[in-house]
Amino acid sequence: MTVTIGRRELLAALGGAAAAWPLAARAQQSAMPVIGFLNIQSPEGYVEPLRGFRQGLKDAGYVEGENVAIEYSWAENQIDRLPALAAELVRRQASVIAATGGPPSAAAAKAATTKIPVVFIVGEDPVKLGLVASLARPGGNLTGINFLSVELAAKRLELLRELVPAAARVAVLVNPAEAAITETTVRDVQAAARAMGLQIRIVNASNSREIVAAFAMLASERPDAIFVGPGSFMVSRRVQLAHLATRHAIPAVYPGRIFADVGGLMSYGPSLTDAYRQVGVYVGRILKGAKPSDLPVLQPSKFELIINAETARMLGLTVPDKLLVAADVVIE
Repeated sequence: MTVTIGRRELLAALGGAAAAWPLAARAQQSAMPVIGFLNIQSPEGYVEPLRGFRQGLKDAGYVEGENVAIEYSWAENQIDRLPALAAELVRRQASVIAATGGPPSAAAAKAATTKIPVVFIVGEDPVKLGLVASLARPGGNLTGINFLSVELAAKRLELLRELVPAAARVAVLVNPAEAAITETTVRDVQAAARAMGLQIRIVNASNSREIVAAFAMLASERPDAIFVGPGSFMVSRRVQLAHLATRHAIPAVYPGRIFADVGGLMSYGPSLTDAYRQVGVYVGRILKGAKPSDLPVLQPSKFELIINAETARMLGLTVPDKLLVAADVVIE
């Protein structure tokens, strides 16, 4: 049985109701430290990651509503809103900013303050992004989690080949606007494809209309499979991507569970929930006095293979037993 949760109920579950209570009044009345939570996405789909974030805080000795308050700032997939949201968290004197959702959130927080500690999650090298001086010694007021999403391209391609062993031509869908992450993804996929004897077709899309156009083109070209690149834009369009891939009956592999949860065929990547837990731990340590400059940038310790068996059946695919056994989660 499918239970539909309304947006209002979802926001309440995520802490949105608390976010509606003016931060200044909360802080004055409770004298709690306040965490600014900045994310480029919308709350939908982030129930589990936020549960991980709160677990990390709890591991560090903090419980929302008891000895810490959280101010949620969601950009609702509008990247141009991030600077204003980050500036508002600074104006309200948040004790720490958790800049989640990728490089745009981290960059906005970095631009907004040099004093308030910032804990980020990014899929690219944070040194190349200019967020930290080095992984071991970040320096400045930022540290966080290097999600390693782009560096797993070869593994995802291997898993896709295992699921679709007859595949010879693979379309790689990337967002050219996220230049750093796209460059690394294309380079790694091309190298892996050469080693596997696959033909690669790079397809660009930077907005919803371009995704529709890309799938219309692919529907006529009929590649054997699609490799969806990582990045905050692709995450924001995950429902559309999963729907179009299924509609056009093209097997696809995605960079994280958040895609498989909305109907994507298969995903492999670091556990987003565990990464958010690590962010929560770091935020808690900073609230206790640790300096970001002394906290090394962490890398994920848990990786997940997720297979959506229902989608596989819709596509007429038989998932090999080897993959079913290796999968961390099989969605029925």
